[in-house]
Amino acid sequence: MPPRSNPTARQERLGAELRKMRERSGVTARSAAALLGSNPMQMSHVESGRSGISEDRIRRLAAYYACDDAEFIDALVAMATERGKGWWVAYRGTIAPAGLDLAELEHHATGIRTFEVTHIPGLFQTEDHMGAAFRYVSPDWPQADFDAHVAFRSRRQQIITESGQTPFEALIHEAALRIKVGGRKTARAQLERILELSELDHVTVGVIPFDTEDFAGAGHSMLYISGPVPQLDTVQLDTAHGGVFLDAEPRLKQYRTRYGQIQTTALAPAPSQDLINRIVHEL
Repeated sequence: MPPRSNPTARQERLGAELRKMRERSGVTARSAAALLGSNPMQMSHVESGRSGISEDRIRRLAAYYACDDAEFIDALVAMATERGKGWWVAYRGTIAPAGLDLAELEHHATGIRTFEVTHIPGLFQTEDHMGAAFRYVSPDWPQADFDAHVAFRSRRQQIITESGQTPFEALIHEAALRIKVGGRKTARAQLERILELSELDHVTVGVIPFDTEDFAGAGHSMLYISGPVPQLDTVQLDTAHGGVFLDAEPRLKQYRTRYGQIQTTALAPAPSQDLINRIVHEL
């Protein structure tokens, strides 16, 4: 089978984890390839996510690399042996690859945490809010592209509205709650939607109020996606040119710490709901 020309972020992550495992052990790509009866070029394709790898080969490599973390190895095997295509594939060619990769990461997440200062989390947005935001940022989109982006983001929301299996925590600054995206009517419906979702058992909402005295993280919006083991966590950051994924352990540790710091400044769920209700009544 020829190498993939455009591996997904998840396929690249599997290859990168195999490469890091090999490098920690001090084994060369040539030696690893020889163990599998392969060649360095094929090993390079595997470690870049351009070629798949079987469960047997992953376990043989892990043993050769003296990796005894059974949970981590099992998680890599699960990634390598997934079958079937996710719903997001239907949007290929319309949604940017980073958006498809994000949907796939969310689908496989064991937990999702997000922090936003000036935006409502995407998984909370109403269609009217999405529409106003997309029109503002990309006013020249054809109607078909506009409709596809709204439908795609709405479909992503099913990870919390229908599955009920993925814990979701959102820390939202009061600024984001007070920005009237789409006008007062849309803003009111958006806040009511957040209140509705905050009642779900697996959803937690914390608000960072303007009057808190300990908050200094206005530039640190993030989406933290937990994998089956901590080594497979991912941080997604929005930039002016699209989303960026971070998975190096020092970066993951940095953002876990940063999220924890921000979390200490947020109101508990009940006071957060009270504040959101007050903002609704002011609209």
